[in-house]
Amino acid sequence: MRGDNLKRKIYRRLLEWKEKDNGNCALLLDGARRVGKSYIAEEFGKNEYKSYLMIDFAHLPQEVRSIFENDINDFDLFFNKLSAYYRKALYRRDSLIIFDEVQRYPAARELIKYLVADGRYDYLETGSLISLRMNVEDIVIPSEEEHVEMFPMDFEEFLWAMGDDKTVPFLKECFENLRPLGQAMHRRVMNDFRQYILVGGMPQAVETYMKSKSFEDTDRIKRRILTLYREDITKFAKGYEAKVLSIFDEMPAQLSKTEKKYKLSNVDKGARFREYENAFLWLTEAMVVNACYNATEPTVGLAMSEEHTTRKCYMGDTGLLVTHSFMDDKFADNELYRDILLDRLHVNEGMLMENIVAQQLRMSGHKLYFYSRSDTNNRENNMEIDFLIRKKRKICPVEVKSGGYRKHSSLDKFRSRFKGKIGQPYILYTKDIAVKEDVVHLPIYMTMFL
Repeated sequence: MRGDNLKRKIYRRLLEWKEKDNGNCALLLDGARRVGKSYIAEEFGKNEYKSYLMIDFAHLPQEVRSIFENDINDFDLFFNKLSAYYRKALYRRDSLIIFDEVQRYPAARELIKYLVADGRYDYLETGSLISLRMNVEDIVIPSEEEHVEMFPMDFEEFLWAMGDDKTVPFLKECFENLRPLGQAMHRRVMNDFRQYILVGGMPQAVETYMKSKSFEDTDRIKRRILTLYREDITKFAKGYEAKVLSIFDEMPAQLSKTEKKYKLSNVDKGARFREYENAFLWLTEAMVVNACYNATEPTVGLAMSEEHTTRKCYMGDTGLLVTHSFMDDKFADNELYRDILLDRLHVNEGMLMENIVAQQLRMSGHKLYFYSRSDTNNRENNMEIDFLIRKKRKICPVEVKSGGYRKHSSLDKFRSRFKGKIGQPYILYTKDIAVKEDVVHLPIYMTMFL
C-alpha cells in the first residue's frame, strides 16, 4: 500500500522494545485511524522475525473468534489452530503475533497477560480509543503491556519521503547554536514546510503527494480519511455521537477566530462543558484532536493547575484541518492551499500555524497547555500565551506569530508577572533564527526541537 521510502521513527522504538524486553511485555501502538499503525506493525513482523501472524479484530473471522472463545485454556492447541488457520509456521522466540485493532475485541487484550507469561512469542497490539471506558470496562488491563502513542508523520519523516535526510540534522545544529540559516536556506526549508502543512502527515496523503505532486489528488485522500472519522463517530460514539460530530464539525470555525478557546455556545447556546465532556474525551482518545488546557498557575506543575472548562482543540493532523476547513466545497475553492504557498498569512491561515505548532509539540512528547488571564476591571492585565512547555524544570512561554508581527505585549506582561520564575521565552514565526530582548525567535519548522 505504501512505498518503501516512507520511513517512520516509531520503527526504531519497536526495535528497542524487541531487544530490551525480549518477550517480557507486549507493545501497544495507540494512534488515530489511518496513521499507519497496521502497516508499520506488519513491516516490523516481516523484517525482524522469522514469521509473523496478524489477527485483524476489526474483521475477525468466526473460526478465529471460536479459537479465542474455546481454546485459550490450552495454549498448545490455541497456537496450533491459529497457525493452521493463517497458514503460518510459528517459531519459539522468533515469531511475532500482531493483534490489530485490538480495541474491537477487548478479551484478546486481557489475554496478553497470559500469553506473555507463556513466553513463546512476541506480541504487538495496535488500536485506537484504547482507554475509552467501553473498550476496557469488562477486562483487566494487562500490566505486561507497554503503551506507545503513534502520531502522523513529522516534518523530518516528510522530508525523508522527499528523499532529504540532510536538512533536519543541519537545522538541529543551527538550533543548538542559535545560528541563522541564511536567507536562501531558510526560504527553501519554509517552502518544504508549507508543503508539509498542506499535505499533512497521514501516510496515504504523503505517499499520494510524493507520487503525483498534486494537492488536488492529496486532498481527495484526506477527504476520505475525514469521512472515515465521521463514520467512526457515528458507529462508536453511541449515545453522544451528535455532540461529538458537532464539536468536530465546528473545529475549523473555532480555530479561525483570533481567540481560539473553544466556545460551546457556538455549538449549542445553553451547553455546559460537563454535558460535552464525553464528546471531547472521545475525540481526544481517538487522537483526532489535540486538546490544550488552560494552566492557571504556570509556575507550578502544569497539570496541577489545569483548568478543564477552558480549552483549545487542535486537529491532530494539520493537513486534515486544511481539507476539513473546506470539506463542503470543491478543491478549487480551498483558498488555504494558494495562500499558504504564496505566504499570504491572514487570520484563517494563522490558525494553521498555531495548529502545526500544537501538533509538533505533541509529537515531541509535550502535553498541551496555554495561559489565559482576563481582568474585567483593567484590560491592561489581560494576557494570553499560546503554549506553555516544560524545559529543564522551568515553564517556558511560547508564542506563535506571523513574520511581520510588531509586538508581543502578552509575552511582555507574562514575563513581568512571573519574573524569575519562568524559563526561556520563545517566539515561533516564519523568519530565520534571531535573539531579541532575551526572547529566542525560531522559524516555525524548529518547533520539533523544543
